[in-house]
Amino acid sequence: MTRVEDFNKLLIQAGTIIDVKSFPAARIPAYQLYIDFGKSGIKRSSARITERYTMNELLNKKIIAVTNLPVKQIGNFFSECLVLGAPAATGDIVLLSVCGEVQDGTFVY
Repeated sequence: MTRVEDFNKLLIQAGTIIDVKSFPAARIPAYQLYIDFGKSGIKRSSARITERYTMNELLNKKIIAVTNLPVKQIGNFFSECLVLGAPAATGDIVLLSVCGEVQDGTFVY
């Protein structure tokens, strides 16, 4: 199987963070994110991005996530998608986001 075929198996979508909660039960500091993916619904994700972002900075941020991975239980929380990011030179994670206007749930190719 080629890498392109592997990539095409992933559903990558744009979504808007509509709620952010602290996650004190996480072993490594993290937030609980609630993300609106339009017709695909609202999904939850745990993200270790507390070094770079405050909860207020994340609200209404348009992000990119993989939405068809198996649900992962993290403590008492069920993460339903994987928010994508890249490490900065400092080691903290910078979220991948959308520069223009796209609808929630838009697929990334």
